[in-house]
Amino acid sequence: MTLTDLVAHTLPRLQSLTDAQASAKALPDVWSAKEVLGHLIDSGVNNHARFVRASVQSGLELPGYAQNDWVAAGAYGARTWVDLVTLWAAYQLQLAHVIAHLPPPALAHTLRVGGGESVTLGFLGEDYVAHQVHHLNQIWERTGA
Repeated sequence: MTLTDLVAHTLPRLQSLTDAQASAKALPDVWSAKEVLGHLIDSGVNNHARFVRASVQSGLELPGYAQNDWVAAGAYGARTWVDLVTLWAAYQLQLAHVIAHLPPPALAHTLRVGGGESVTLGFLGEDYVAHQVHHLNQIWERTGA
């Protein structure tokens, strides 16, 4: 599944959730749907930089990021669900555009993120979509959607 397909398939389901559903927290230290979607936005920001940098240089060693700190700083629980869904969808479509226009030879470029194993840029793009699916499934579980 491409990122564009994922957005098209997922957007109506996200839009069907209420602000109250998206704000609910099962436990204080478990992200709400708003915070999960915020994490996916943060992941997009961080991966956008990785996609671009790795497209022009192979062998990069890039940092990871403190996901909980990013979610806390984003204060996603204070945003409206409609605004978060709109931002998530627009940013994912931009990333889909970036991924689709990566030069084919660059897909073989390697990089390491946060001290992890070396991966190719092509793998990073595929893994990004899988990461989105994983966390979207958390939203469905947490909201009963």
